[in-house]
Amino acid sequence: VANFWHALPQQVYAELARLEKEGLVAGREVVQEARPNKRLFHVTGEGLAELESFASTAAKPSFLREDLLVQVQAADHLDADVLIERLTERFAFAEAKAALFEEQLRTMRGGLDEAEFLLRGARVGPYLTCRRGRDFERANRDWCRDVVEVLRARREDRAES
Repeated sequence: VANFWHALPQQVYAELARLEKEGLVAGREVVQEARPNKRLFHVTGEGLAELESFASTAAKPSFLREDLLVQVQAADHLDADVLIERLTERFAFAEAKAALFEEQLRTMRGGLDEAEFLLRGARVGPYLTCRRGRDFERANRDWCRDVVEVLRARREDRAES
């Protein structure tokens, strides 16, 4: 879930405590020798029923809140070189993240090709959400590349004029 729902560790622990209090998850302490003890949680029957109820409701559409989009929106008033640098950084991040997702997908598939896994794989939900993450990062990467090309072409055109 961390790939598409960001939360700080303290938020996760607070939410797990709340869910346990409501009977939606159950936790047990695991004693460890070289490390602090930890708690492992599993979803209860009541928790699964709540998850089914949640999944049956319409999901709110997501929206982008992205600093880089604001910067590109203002491209006509900014130093193109600085903006190209920001876009190049984001390109590299998106490319690396897409590669991580791709590796996770390969691991999930085991020895199966994607079509076979999608048809017969044990847990398709995590695979589908990971695939969405990969596609999202690929789209970000491609958009950054395209915007850099436009900004460079405009810069060159202005230099020739």
